[in-house]
Amino acid sequence: MASTALEITLRRDRLIVGAALAALTVVSWLYILWLVATMDMGMTMPAGDMTSSMQDAAPMSDMAMGETVMAGLHPWSFTYFVFMFVMWAVMMVGMMTPSAAPMILIYARVGRAAEEKGRPLAATGFFASGYLLAWTAFSLIATLGQWALEQALLLTPMMASASALFSGLVLIAAGLFQWTPQKDACLSHCQAPLAFVHAHGGFRREPLGALALGFHHGLYCIGCCWALMALLFVGGVMNVLWIAAIAIFVLAEKLLPPRWPVSRVAGGVLIALGIWVLAGGTL
Repeated sequence: MASTALEITLRRDRLIVGAALAALTVVSWLYILWLVATMDMGMTMPAGDMTSSMQDAAPMSDMAMGETVMAGLHPWSFTYFVFMFVMWAVMMVGMMTPSAAPMILIYARVGRAAEEKGRPLAATGFFASGYLLAWTAFSLIATLGQWALEQALLLTPMMASASALFSGLVLIAAGLFQWTPQKDACLSHCQAPLAFVHAHGGFRREPLGALALGFHHGLYCIGCCWALMALLFVGGVMNVLWIAAIAIFVLAEKLLPPRWPVSRVAGGVLIALGIWVLAGGTL
């Protein structure tokens, strides 16, 4: 009877936590879609028309492209910086929450079992908050990177690459990173959540400890995915299809069996695309 009651409670907890994560993801994506629609309406020329006109025009040098882009860029005030930071933070929540769900659900399950034994862990929310806090910190770095790229005239008003050279180099760099030991090490922690927890002192009973554990897990996730996130500057920070494709690939990397060469294959594809772009091709 006690075992059955515990199983019922665990299923209920899993549904509650899963529903909360799903709701957080949906709300984040709705915000992204609303933001994209708002930005499209606010442009003097729709993003698609602008892209088409650039592609249909005679070939331009990176400097000429930069001069064309400069007029459409938004000036960076403090308020605009905060707006961009919030945009990145919400986008990271929408992209990364699904891939973190297995680890968060494991924490919730272990926490409930520990509570039944009289040794409760800190609430699951502390662990999840720590994970998302790490990606919020990454969002600050991404915002600074976007500002620097705009100052260098390497981004269009829709926050996509305005330079074939820049696009090609980012694609090749992201592809090469997929083959590095650093990528493998960080990905292994994301693919084996329990191994990660045991390797870092086990589950925590105190809130700050759970927060720190989640933050630590988020850092490994950033180490695994930062190069993929840089691809947003190639396809467009506000390109919904590009965002979705990266999010789905990140999820696949973590959920598919480690023996599958998903990262290696993707790395090869990215390198080939980068070479193609540098040779004059278009994405």
